[in-house]
Amino acid sequence: MASEKILNQKKEEVKKLADEMKSAKLILLTNYRGITVSDDTTLRKDLRNANAKCTVIKNNITKRALQEAGIEGLENELVGPTAVIMSNEDYLEPSKIVYKYSKDNEFYQIKGGVIEGKVMTSEEVITLAKLPSRETLLSMLAGALLGNISKIAVALEEVRKQKEEAGEKVNVSVSTEETAPVEEKAEASDAE
Repeated sequence: MASEKILNQKKEEVKKLADEMKSAKLILLTNYRGITVSDDTTLRKDLRNANAKCTVIKNNITKRALQEAGIEGLENELVGPTAVIMSNEDYLEPSKIVYKYSKDNEFYQIKGGVIEGKVMTSEEVITLAKLPSRETLLSMLAGALLGNISKIAVALEEVRKQKEEAGEKVNVSVSTEETAPVEEKAEASDAE
């Protein structure tokens, strides 16, 4: 039987991990079997650049930390070598990094995870990771809006041309020459 000192160390480790999990926006469980040291180093560096960290923790400790954090539904995923990836800032960028890495390394697999408190399957995490980045979505939105504005401008120009051809006078803009007589009239009425 384990000594009381070792049990207290494990309890402290579980408590610390549970506290980290409670505040994390992203928790991913991955299978890292068959990964080379250089590939693992590259992945960890990319994750650090995205303000995420990757740690290998015993499944028993991870399971207890998940229970203490109130996260249920990932117990069955804690089989075999498991790496835990967590981020407190962003969930999309680290998910994309892990997904890209799993595509390039056949042994590296996403087992499941928790995103902003919601337990997700590996398929749901992968679907989320495939989404375009925020910047890409914003540029797509801007492009769509500009396209619609251009269509409106073309339509208004065509209406103006049709009215001019029909002999109607179209006043598109107000120039400073047209406003000058109004200002003079206002000054003249003020003088009286």
